Amino acid sequence: MTRTFIYSLVLFLLLGCNKTPEFLQMNINKNWYFHETGDSAWYKAEVPGSVHTDLLRNKIIEPPFYRLNEHDQQWIDKKDWEYKTTFNVNNHLLAKERIELVCKGLDTYADVYLNDSLLVSSNNMFREWKAEIKSLLRKGENNITILFHSPVNKGLEAFDNLNYVIPVSNNDQSELGGLGDKKVSIFTRKAGYHYGWDWGPRFVTSGIWRPIYVQAWNKVHIENIQYIQKDVNRQNALVTAIFEVYSTSQQEIEFSISEFGKKDFIVSKKVSLEQGKNIVELSFEIKNPKLWWTNGLGEPYLYNFIGSAKLGGVTLQELYNKIGIRKLRIITKPDNDGKTFYVELNDVPIFMKGANYIPNDNFLTRVTPEKYTNIVKSAADANMNMLRVWGGGIYENDIFYNLCDQYGILVWQDFMFACAMYPGDQAFLENVRQEAIDNVVRLRNHPSIALWCGNNEILGAWWQWGWKEAEEKKSKENADKIWLAYLHIFDSILPGVVNQYDSDRFYWESSPQADRNIPSTLKANSGDMHNWNVWHGGDEFDSYNEVIPRFMSEFGFQSFPELKTVNSYTLPEDRDIESEVMQSHQRHPRGNQLIKTYMARHYIVPKDFEQFLYVGQLLQAEGVRIGIEAHRRNMPYCMGSLYWQLNDCWPVASWSGIDYYGRWKALHYFAREAFSQVMLSGEITNNKFNLYVVSDRLEHFDCILDAKIINFTGEILKQEEIRFTVASNSSNIYFQKYLSEWLDGINRNNVFLNITLNEDEKMLASTNVYFKPLKNLSFPHSDIKVEVAKNESGFAITLATDNLSKNVFLSTLEADGLFSDNFFDMLPGEEKTILFITENKDVDLKKQLRVMSLNNI
Repeated sequence: MTRTFIYSLVLFLLLGCNKTPEFLQMNINKNWYFHETGDSAWYKAEVPGSVHTDLLRNKIIEPPFYRLNEHDQQWIDKKDWEYKTTFNVNNHLLAKERIELVCKGLDTYADVYLNDSLLVSSNNMFREWKAEIKSLLRKGENNITILFHSPVNKGLEAFDNLNYVIPVSNNDQSELGGLGDKKVSIFTRKAGYHYGWDWGPRFVTSGIWRPIYVQAWNKVHIENIQYIQKDVNRQNALVTAIFEVYSTSQQEIEFSISEFGKKDFIVSKKVSLEQGKNIVELSFEIKNPKLWWTNGLGEPYLYNFIGSAKLGGVTLQELYNKIGIRKLRIITKPDNDGKTFYVELNDVPIFMKGANYIPNDNFLTRVTPEKYTNIVKSAADANMNMLRVWGGGIYENDIFYNLCDQYGILVWQDFMFACAMYPGDQAFLENVRQEAIDNVVRLRNHPSIALWCGNNEILGAWWQWGWKEAEEKKSKENADKIWLAYLHIFDSILPGVVNQYDSDRFYWESSPQADRNIPSTLKANSGDMHNWNVWHGGDEFDSYNEVIPRFMSEFGFQSFPELKTVNSYTLPEDRDIESEVMQSHQRHPRGNQLIKTYMARHYIVPKDFEQFLYVGQLLQAEGVRIGIEAHRRNMPYCMGSLYWQLNDCWPVASWSGIDYYGRWKALHYFAREAFSQVMLSGEITNNKFNLYVVSDRLEHFDCILDAKIINFTGEILKQEEIRFTVASNSSNIYFQKYLSEWLDGINRNNVFLNITLNEDEKMLASTNVYFKPLKNLSFPHSDIKVEVAKNESGFAITLATDNLSKNVFLSTLEADGLFSDNFFDMLPGEEKTILFITENKDVDLKKQLRVMSLNNI
C-alpha cells in the first residue's frame, strides 16, 4: 500500500467525506523537503511524517530501534528543523469566498509561513490549526515553509524560567536525553511517551504528523455535526443533530439529515443564517432502532447519516457520520458493599473485558491502516469489549475509533496527562482548554467512547507517592501552586469542556481513584483500581484472588517478545538478557530481575535463551489469567478487568500481549480464553475445589459439565457428568469437591483435572486444572507428530501427541502470520489442527515450523 493512498484514506476518515463541487479540498502532501536550520542541503521529506523518519529515509541515521542506535540519536530533538513545499492554485479555487489552510496536527512548536507571511505559531501537538489565507494566495505557485523549534530547548527554557521544580515521574528519561535531572516533558503539550517510559524509548519527535490541506468554499461551511441521543430504547430513539455552521453572509439555507443509500430525507428545514458562526438544530425520531452493542453481545450497528447544506437545490456541502444508537451510562451508586462502578449499555450491566492501549509506534505516521485494523481486530478476536486509551500517548486518529465502533469495542478515553504534575500559568491552562475542545468535539459522535478520564495516576502520585510531602518540605507556597494547577485542569477545565461539548458523557478526574478526588487503595470498595503489588511490589499472583476491586483499570506483568522479534533488534552476541542491548530494550529498572524472581517461583528457569523467552511468556500469561479470572468470578461486585497492556510502540520487553510486529504473545491467547463469553474458572481454597461458570450471555442456558481426572499418560482415573442451567450475565459456583476425598490415593504430581462445558453437543468452554505448582509436576517426555497442508488462508498444521503436552508453542523462523491457537495444552492421545493464517503461501512451512512444550524444556 502506497503512502499516498494511506494519506488519502486517513484524510478521508478525518474529514468525514465532505467534498462537493461547492466545497473544495486540496491536499498538500507532495514535494516536501526538509533540513536542519542553517544547513544548506535540502532532503526529500514525506508528509505526514517526522524528522526522525525523514532522516532515516534519507539514510542520515540508522534504524532507531536497532541495538543501541537510540542512544546515538538524542541530538535530533535539540535541533531546529525546516520544511518547505510549493503548490499551485488556479482561478477556480481563488474565486471561493473563503479559503483556509488546515493543519490537522503539528508536532509541536511550529511557525507556518505562506508566501513568507506568518500564519500560525503552534505549541500543541494535539490541536488542529487553521488560518484564513485568501488574501495571501496568488495564482500559480505558492510557497509553504514550516519551522519546527526544538521541543527540548523550548522545554528547557520553560524549566529554567520557573523558580521551582514540578514533580515528574522517572518515566521522563531526561538523563538518556542528555539533560541530567531536568525533566521538561510537562511543559510541552505533546505525547508524554516520546520522552521515554518504562516500556518505551526516548525519541522526542517533530514534524507534520497529521494531514495538511487547503479548503475553500462559498456561502456556508459545516464545521461539524453533533448527534445527541435521548430516550433510547428498543422501540424508539430521539436524535438531535446540531450543526455548527459558518456563513459568509445573511442568507437562508436548507439543512437536512438523510441516511446513506436512501432517497428521502429523515428531516429537513430552511434556516436563516447570520454572518459568522451559527448553530442549527434538526431533531428526528428513529422507530425500532437497530441498537449498537459491544463485542459478543450483539451487532455494533452503525447508521450512516449525511448532513447537508443546500441553496436553491444546489448542495453546498455534505458531512458523513457513522452513528451507533445506544444508551450508555457509568453507574456509580451506593450499595451494601460500598459504591458501584460499572458500564450499563442499553439498560444491561456489562462486564468490561480488555486492556490498556498505547500508541503503536514512537513514530506515529508509520502506523498504517493495516496495523490499526490488526490491533483492534486482535482485541475483538480476544473477546475484549473495552480498550483504555492511556493518558501518556495521543488522542488517537479517527481510524482507531472508527474501528472500535465497527468491532464493538468501548473506549475509556484519557485526556493526555500522565504520571506528572503540570504548570498552572494562564497560557498553559488555555492551551489545555483548546486541546480538550478540539478532541472532545472530534470524538464525541463515536459510540465507542464510553467516558472521559482526566489523567493517569496523578492523583495517587500526589497523595500516595510522597510528592505532596516532598514539595511541602521544600516550599508550602509552591506546593499549593502545584496542587492548584491540578485542580484547575482536572476539576475545572476538563470537566467544563466535557459538560459544554459532550454533556451526556461521564467524566472521571483521575485513574485510579476511589471517588471524586479520593485516591484509590487496594482496599477500596468504590471507583477504579490499579494493582501493582504484583510486579512492582513482588506479591504472588494468587494475591489477585484477595484484592478484588469494583473495576480494575490496570494490572499486569512483563515478558520478552518471541525470538524472531528479539532477532530484529539484536546480533547473536546480544542474545542474553543481561547484555547491554537487551537491557536497553528493557526499560523497567528491575524488570529482568523481577521476571527471573517470579519465574523461579513457578517454573524451572531455563538456561537456554530461546527457552527463557518462551517460559517468560507463559509466566506473564498465567499471572494475568489469574487476575482476569478473579475479577470475573467476583462479578457483579467487580465489573471490569483491563490489564496493562495490549500493544507495544517498539520491540521491547514489556507488559504487552501483542508485540511491536503484531505477533501475539502467550498472554493474548490466554486472555482470549479468560475473556470468552462463557468461562470456566477453578479455585482451590482450604482443600476445596470450586468451579465457577461465568457467563456474559443475556439469556440462561442448559448445559452438561464433564469433569475427568487424567494422568499425564492418558489414563482416566475419575469422571463425573452433571447437568445444570447457567444463569444469564452472572458468575456462580456449579461444581464443588473436597480434594482430600476426591483425590484420595492419587499422586497429584502427575494428574490434572480436565473440564468441558457443552451445550447441545457443542463445547462452550474448557479448562485444565493442576494440583501442584507447575515446576513441581512430573511431565513425561512427549512426542508431538506434525503434518502441514496448504489451505485457502495459509496452512493447516495437524499435531498429535502421545502424552500430555503442556503449553505447546508454535513459531516460525521467518514467515509471519497468525496461529489460530498457541501455547495450548494437548491431552494424551489428542490430535489437534491449528491454522496458520498468512499471505506468504509459498513458504516451506514444515521446514520453518518450530514446536516447543514445557515437557521438553
